[in-house]
Amino acid sequence: MSKNSKVLNLKDKISGNEVDLSLCNLTEVPVRELALFTKATVVDLSCNNITSLPPEFCNLTHLVKVDLSKNQLTSLPDDVGNLTSLQHLDLYNNKLTVLPVSFSQLRSLKWLDLKDNPLEANLAKAAGDCLDEKQCKQCAIKVLQHMKAIQDDVDRAREKRLLKEKELEKKREAKQREREAREKEARKREKAEEKERRRKEYNAQMAAAAAREQQKKKNEEKKKKNNGQAAADKKVAVESAPKPRRSLVGLLFKLLLLLLLGLAGVAAACRLTDLQKEAMCLPVNVAVDNGLSWAKEQEGVVRQLVQNLSSAAKEFLESTQASKN
Repeated sequence: MSKNSKVLNLKDKISGNEVDLSLCNLTEVPVRELALFTKATVVDLSCNNITSLPPEFCNLTHLVKVDLSKNQLTSLPDDVGNLTSLQHLDLYNNKLTVLPVSFSQLRSLKWLDLKDNPLEANLAKAAGDCLDEKQCKQCAIKVLQHMKAIQDDVDRAREKRLLKEKELEKKREAKQREREAREKEARKREKAEEKERRRKEYNAQMAAAAAREQQKKKNEEKKKKNNGQAAADKKVAVESAPKPRRSLVGLLFKLLLLLLLGLAGVAAACRLTDLQKEAMCLPVNVAVDNGLSWAKEQEGVVRQLVQNLSSAAKEFLESTQASKN
């Protein structure tokens, strides 16, 4: 039992299904002790100094009749609607201004007294005077209807609030999806731009490589062409160059040698064979004799001529070798 209570033993206050705790100078309701006596469905707590009911009071669902008149209650617990078995509730002469919205759930309530409470105007109008049994029963009906209307308003307000919150959540989700879509599109665009940049770099590299290869081929072709042109120019130059004079000298030298050999052969035939007595050899023998005489006289000239012929032959051989190379 509460330390503020002068009730020493709750069993002493129980008579049948009723518990009389009136005029006990209570400031708190002994909820824990009342919960032990589920058969006590009628509780009289009138004429005490109770200022509030603890939330646990709403767990006493076995209560059918509760008298809380002439206390100092300023409010009722929010879950008072859990007292689904409650049929009779006396709140006369307290300090209540409003009732909790869950009061509308007291569907079994048949009797209610709210006289001498500073009720707000609409609630006071619904409660009426409650001066007799009929008015108190009417008070219960009208107050329940009033609280049901408030409950409906609260439910609609809650639904409206929930709907608004849902709409706001949808808008937030839509904005989130839109932002994610923009981010996704931006990432996609960045990837496409990066891919395009790499493609351009690759094409530029391939074009540069192709240009280098083309330039290399052109250089090689140009080099070959230049080499071929140089060779052709050299060949033309060689072919168009006038034959050296020494070639003509060599030819003359050869003809002279052949002539000399022929004359020598004729002279030898006319002097060393039986033809020397023939008439045709006479001029030859005379010419040979004259030539020998003249050769003796011109020995120095012949020697110089031989040297010249020898030099010419040497130069001819060297030029022939050079042209072959």
